[in-house]
Amino acid sequence: MSKSNFTLKITPLQYRFMNAKEDEILFGGAAGGGKSFGQLADALQYALRYPGSRQLLLRRTLPELETSLIRTALTVYPSSLFRYVSSRHTGTFSNGSILDFGYCDSERDVIRYQSVEYDVIRFDELTHFTESMYLYLMSRLRGAAPYPRQMKSTTNPGGIGHDWVKRRFVDPAPSNTIIQDEFGTRRFIPAKVADNQFLTAGDPDYVKRLQRLPERERRALLEGDWDLCEGRFFTRWDRSIHVCDPFPIPEHWRVYFAMDYGLDMFAGLFIAEDEQGFFYVFRELYESGLIVSEAAKRICKVSPPRCPYYAPPDLWSRQKDTGKAIADLFREHGVPLTRVSAARAPGWALLQEWLMPRPDRDGNQRPKLQIFSTCTNLIRCLPSLEWDPAVPGDCRTEPHELTHAPDALRYFAMGHPGSVRRNPKKHAPDLLGGYRKELII
Repeated sequence: MSKSNFTLKITPLQYRFMNAKEDEILFGGAAGGGKSFGQLADALQYALRYPGSRQLLLRRTLPELETSLIRTALTVYPSSLFRYVSSRHTGTFSNGSILDFGYCDSERDVIRYQSVEYDVIRFDELTHFTESMYLYLMSRLRGAAPYPRQMKSTTNPGGIGHDWVKRRFVDPAPSNTIIQDEFGTRRFIPAKVADNQFLTAGDPDYVKRLQRLPERERRALLEGDWDLCEGRFFTRWDRSIHVCDPFPIPEHWRVYFAMDYGLDMFAGLFIAEDEQGFFYVFRELYESGLIVSEAAKRICKVSPPRCPYYAPPDLWSRQKDTGKAIADLFREHGVPLTRVSAARAPGWALLQEWLMPRPDRDGNQRPKLQIFSTCTNLIRCLPSLEWDPAVPGDCRTEPHELTHAPDALRYFAMGHPGSVRRNPKKHAPDLLGGYRKELII
């Protein structure tokens, strides 16, 4: 980046962050990924590109501002382009642009920005802020000048805002893809220590110091792991090994479907099994408010031939008004269901085993279960489940919104032929051309 013969050296990821065009951008992950420097470099680039523009750069407290962002800005911004007024915590550029350094130590501190307007608002360490602070300050993006307006944030995992930041930026879509909703666009750009070659070259022992941290802090700061939750049920969950990029499913692989159905949410999963017995969740259906005929239509539209459909026993309960079961309605609409056990603890135990890495025929360690990065709801919900202290071997059923996709995966685990043994007293034929599989507990 250059202006008036001035140059800043940046990393490729910092360049990506600086040139991202979405309405909201999060540059987040491991400590040492160059996030804060990228924020300052981007603020300088914007100020020089748009004369008279106004930006706000926030940390949670004033001391944090003074010992980090302000100090760094005074070091890297040339005095010929930038002048800082400490009494107002404001920097002015030679072309009339302004960079305010602000803080929100408490919820009421957002009121100090009530009457101001900014072209760009920047949060450093976004997980230190609450969601209400973020949303309120977003309303301060306004102005008459025809400049692009954005919320641009950097952060490490952890902190009081970890859950809402993860929900807003990390969970909805694979990294580096655009998240689109009725309010605009968002994007998450992950960062690792290895992405900052300037730090690793100047301080090669930095990674070793991070490796000495306790597990939770090490995973957040060294690995940039967002799946941090005290009391979580699937402690073996690791996004780096359990989530994979999509690939074409070979035609000879067996494909299964399992679902959790209700009007509040229809969650369905298509799972492929390779020649070695490793599973890949490659497609998910996730939609609320669907009646049976609509849900069946969604399934049939993307279902491969000879695919078995697994569902829990409650769908076979007959309705008082019609005398029919929901399973009967699915069959009438082209989806003949196979009934599987809904036993919770055995199903979760199977999934715990499937998350454990094991050697394949080539000697490579990989888990029995992997999930395509496009299955964003399962990826969001599965690691968010928490232990139920009142029921050994089970997870909490609240918040209920988190349970639908994991329950569908559990039904697949209970229905897969390799997970159960046949009961010779049961002779109802199923789609596998054999007999209905019943779990014997």
